[in-house]
Amino acid sequence: MNKDFSTMVLKNGVIYTVDISLPWAQAIVIKDGIVEFVGSDQEVESYLNSDSYVIDLAGKMVLPGFVDAHAHPSHAMDLVGNISLYSTENLDDYVQIITEFVKEHPEREFYRGSGWADTFFSNLGPGKEALDTILPDRPIALVSYDGHSMWVNSVTLERANITKDTLDPDGGRIERNPETGEPTGTLRETAFKLIEDVIPEHSLEEQKNALIEYQNMAVRAGITLVHDAMLDTESITAYNELAETGQLRMRFRGSITLEADQEIQPQIELVLSEKEKNTDPFFQTLSAKIFVDGVIEGGTAYLLEPYAHQPDFRGEPIWSPELLKKTCDALEKEKIQIHLHVIGDAAARNTLDALEHAREIHAERDSRHSVTHLHLVDPVDIPRFKDLEIVGLPQPFWFKIDDYYHELALPYLGKERADNQYPMQCLIDAGVIMASGSDFPVTIPFDPLIAIQTGITRSTPEEDNGEVLWPEECSNLEDMIRSFTYNGAYANFLENEIGSLEVGKKADLIILEKDLFEIPVKQIAETKVLLTMIDGNVVFRGTDFPGDF
Repeated sequence: MNKDFSTMVLKNGVIYTVDISLPWAQAIVIKDGIVEFVGSDQEVESYLNSDSYVIDLAGKMVLPGFVDAHAHPSHAMDLVGNISLYSTENLDDYVQIITEFVKEHPEREFYRGSGWADTFFSNLGPGKEALDTILPDRPIALVSYDGHSMWVNSVTLERANITKDTLDPDGGRIERNPETGEPTGTLRETAFKLIEDVIPEHSLEEQKNALIEYQNMAVRAGITLVHDAMLDTESITAYNELAETGQLRMRFRGSITLEADQEIQPQIELVLSEKEKNTDPFFQTLSAKIFVDGVIEGGTAYLLEPYAHQPDFRGEPIWSPELLKKTCDALEKEKIQIHLHVIGDAAARNTLDALEHAREIHAERDSRHSVTHLHLVDPVDIPRFKDLEIVGLPQPFWFKIDDYYHELALPYLGKERADNQYPMQCLIDAGVIMASGSDFPVTIPFDPLIAIQTGITRSTPEEDNGEVLWPEECSNLEDMIRSFTYNGAYANFLENEIGSLEVGKKADLIILEKDLFEIPVKQIAETKVLLTMIDGNVVFRGTDFPGDF
């Protein structure tokens, strides 16, 4: 705890424990970072003594700490010291932000950033010309907000020797002018690797600074555990150095990314080695990450039926069905959890087939293989998720009709598929454990309360009467809270330690200004997190929360 007292007592509150056996309470007692009691105000009186620090909640709500089950904290570098194009509204804004950044940092040999959206461009993506005007003599590479496309200038293409004669790499694409064949300036998926020698990876210090900034944002949003779904050896080093110096204040678990174009067994051995080494309570690596396909907006998602705007094209999987089966088999043999990126319905089917294949070969175990995004799923495949005991990792932030729907989903997928994006309630009804995430930095802000409201309404939080995306898939408040608490802990094998407020579990909790069950649904996203606690230690306290810690 943060002060010199042995026991903390929270009383006179509305405590939703997410414990099925005792869902509601008024008071909670924490001793040495562990929940010692959960119950009524009357019962808690026996715990009050001279060593107790008492917080009168005055009717405020307490929940278990939020879990972001799929995010990319180690890819937050462009929020700290690089070009950030998030939350901008048009191409002119992009040009202005980039121009100002270059003027403020004229000494740099190359520039990088992220956050641009495909919604502002044709299906060929942004062109190099706008960047050439700003930077005619130095390379620049800007990753899209979803992390699956890259915008570069002519200098970057020239130094990387990318021409009209350069072949598309497996699992990637160089966008080209349809008349001349020349690269337009947009690279998709594995084509990123073509510029690795031109614009190197971020430094260790950049990664550490970005993780600290992410952590500050996360605890303010009530997040106490996050799964970093795209680790490599450099980001692992950054996490470990922060852990060793006591600079991690929240829990991180992670997946190490496997590459389809590299030999599989050495990558699996790396996952096993890192899993054994990374044992800090606040940082551990659990699983292997596989990008089965890409994204709708890049035309790299793998679909059962062709794209609406390209009637002869269904996309291509990054991992072939044969390689995916072979790799899932090898991972299951080593008892490694698998974390799979799946967007298209064909990719979902390939994934289910691969996991089913591995399960048939090896004895059933508590594997908790996780499938994230689930953008499109054929209804006939829904029961298979439960049969294979897969954990679903949706992003409820996206469950709405917005610019993405109108400018990308409709023209790329057609109305029927656009209207049936992001199944969730049908999976819950089928018995699938659903653990929600943000996919940060794809989603900014990544406040779980925004996602909880959106998961219930499936409409834009900012609009009072917004259109509803697939009304039959609207979830209830209990299921949405559970998806951001207990289920997220379960997905990371931590449900016996956190995820619900029960005696004997770690005191990871948050205090909200309002009872979510008593306010209109449209006010959930506006509700403030007043305090965040991890292991009984206060890691965030809002200025309007009383008390001295």
